[in-house]
Amino acid sequence: MNRVWMHWNKKTARHCPLVKLRRRTPQKGCEVFDKNKFRPLSNCLSSDTVLSPDDYPAPMTPDRTEEIVAFHKIQKDKIEARLADFRQIWSEGSDRDLFAELAFCILTPQSRARTCWPAVERLREGDLLFVGTADEILDELQSVRFKERKASYIVYAREQFTKDGRLSIRDTLEGFCDPFALREWLVENVKGLGYKESGHFLRNIGLGEDLAILDRHILKNLVLLGVIDEIPKSLTKKRYLEIERRMIAFSRETEIPMGHLDMVLWSKETGEIFK
Repeated sequence: MNRVWMHWNKKTARHCPLVKLRRRTPQKGCEVFDKNKFRPLSNCLSSDTVLSPDDYPAPMTPDRTEEIVAFHKIQKDKIEARLADFRQIWSEGSDRDLFAELAFCILTPQSRARTCWPAVERLREGDLLFVGTADEILDELQSVRFKERKASYIVYAREQFTKDGRLSIRDTLEGFCDPFALREWLVENVKGLGYKESGHFLRNIGLGEDLAILDRHILKNLVLLGVIDEIPKSLTKKRYLEIERRMIAFSRETEIPMGHLDMVLWSKETGEIFK
């Protein structure tokens, strides 16, 4: 029997068949899923709709869970390959490689990852990431929001992790055996890093696959899946950790590892597997 994938139509208040979409041109350096088969969950809401708690769809249904599980099966090998790349950064990368990932995560709040990573690459090619002043770094942060503040954060972090004239970020990170404790230290000690950015950094260097990275794409889909009731107006530490616990529970229920679940939801929303 052929299965018809459904989505929740807010206007009609019922499940409707998914609409086939045209295949987008793949972007260099990422994996693109077949949008002729699947549609991002958030597309059942129009982009100009202002959401209130009453606007959200019904609680999680077996159909939605099955859709995520099926999508994970399709993307599993690509996700595992990407996570292997991240683990290799820790196992084989230099302190400069680690610091580049840290700088990337400092830049990403309220900015597109696809904008931030090329900025880091430009800074690295010109060696400004490692020796440049805040003003010199600022010149390369085109299209990055709050770039003045973030440029100063990068310089501050570089000074913080420099010992005897060289970067030694690995020495600090190796002092922790628990990723949750390491995340807490990063939040408390590195300017520009909150729980999301710290978890993102640790995941990207192969140390934080069990941590939630609660950006807007993930939160939106957690609402649509019924894992949380609404997108919080602000993410306090208490609220962040509560949502993380719920996401871990959903991960166990669906048998999708946390590191995979983040990428499943992110790629389902954006159409790519990136960073």
